[in-house]
Amino acid sequence: MKLITAVIQPYKLKDVKAALMKVGVTKMTVYSGLGAGQQKGYDESYRGVIYEVNLLKKTILQIAVNEDYVQPTINAIIEGARTGNIGDGKIFITDLVEVIRIRTGEKGKEAIG
Repeated sequence: MKLITAVIQPYKLKDVKAALMKVGVTKMTVYSGLGAGQQKGYDESYRGVIYEVNLLKKTILQIAVNEDYVQPTINAIIEGARTGNIGDGKIFITDLVEVIRIRTGEKGKEAIG
């Protein structure tokens, strides 16, 4: 079991979700975040004062998958999120020691579904 965490551009969420649906991955957690990377931000002017904006909006997806869904999930995220420009994002893959479904008490692979 793996936990796949993807940091993507907010406007690419719809495309990533569509690509994930094609490979049968429908369960995910999505939340907003701020981040700084190679983009380094930009300068913005507000009422004549210049502000440096170096934390940019990002969307974070967390998807728990069984071993046979790891590579299809990664490929789908890349397909949906890639623009070829700096700031497309990152994918992090970590091992899951245990998963428990609260409603039924199922553990492991059965809990992920």
